Amino acid sequence: DSIGLGEDGPTHQPVEHLAALRAIPNHNVFRPADAVETAECWQLAIEQERTPSTLALTRQNLPSVRNEFVAENLSRQGAYELAAANGDAAVTIFASGSEVEIALAAREALEKHGHPTRVVSVPCFELFDKQSADYRKKTIGNAPIKIAIEAGIRQGWDHFIGTDGIFIGMTGFGASG
Repeated sequence: DSIGLGEDGPTHQPVEHLAALRAIPNHNVFRPADAVETAECWQLAIEQERTPSTLALTRQNLPSVRNEFVAENLSRQGAYELAAANGDAAVTIFASGSEVEIALAAREALEKHGHPTRVVSVPCFELFDKQSADYRKKTIGNAPIKIAIEAGIRQGWDHFIGTDGIFIGMTGFGASG
């Protein structure tokens, strides 16, 4: 699903495909972070009677980012707080798919250095856009620093991080070989 397994060269380094798929009207693009989110996203996709879905899955071995049982399908809202800040958040990191584990590692490092940081998992932009304004505002939060991480292009992330937010992603193809 990303450049994470790009040893096959540029034809296997899809840096633009998520943005292109998200641009299709009436289409849900799910990019789950682990097996739990994959099951949740699969459930949401098969519940849709009039909306096609794409599940962008990875070949990478990913750790489980959700280890506590929650009866509610947290992916249903399209984005949710995965890890809260210890105190008032100075930083919010948004991520999807295989980059969620990177966001959690960054949070741990930032918290260790005294920067309260929260992580928001974003498995589906389209479902998030359908939530109430209050839910969207609460999920995005008011941390002064907003960062998005995705192994793709920035397109679409500005409604989470704003035009002055930090995007960590791709602007071209990676090395292969």
